[in-house]
Amino acid sequence: MKKTEKADVIAEIKDMLQNSTAVFLVDYHGINVEAINSLRGEFIKEDVKYKVYKNTLFTKAIEELGGYDELIENNLLTGMTGFAFAGDNFVAPAKIIRKFWKDSKDKNLFNLKGCYIDSTFYGGDQIDALASMPTKEEIMASIVGSIAAPASGIVGAINAVMRDLVSVVDQISKKDAA
Repeated sequence: MKKTEKADVIAEIKDMLQNSTAVFLVDYHGINVEAINSLRGEFIKEDVKYKVYKNTLFTKAIEELGGYDELIENNLLTGMTGFAFAGDNFVAPAKIIRKFWKDSKDKNLFNLKGCYIDSTFYGGDQIDALASMPTKEEIMASIVGSIAAPASGIVGAINAVMRDLVSVVDQISKKDAA
């Protein structure tokens, strides 16, 4: 690879890191093409970009950016490393990786090495905790539900009073008719 090509790849990595809410590093050693294509499809559905870069170029990019020290300190940029860059749904890669791992017969395939969500590092052993986190949409739905619950209670109470009033008027009109 020429020096200009390397510079372009480093710039691409830096751009991906700056425009992502999270980056997940996985060991894809031993995974077959069919499985990796299936995973890529799952990633695409969740707006996650999955890329494979040379570890040396990724290291150079994070050294230039700063803030990803644990990846180097924990020696995570060795071996066959795939990188999943999350958009708004920062837990989607964790959910996809965990589901693949649980469904796989070989538990040595596609293991999480570690990840950064915003500026916080999480080790590969925390995949279950990361995958069980609610998505942004789930959190927003919960908040809206909490806000809407009192309002729907008031509407229900007003409707109940109206029903009772109609029932009373109906009973009076039947009594007067008799």
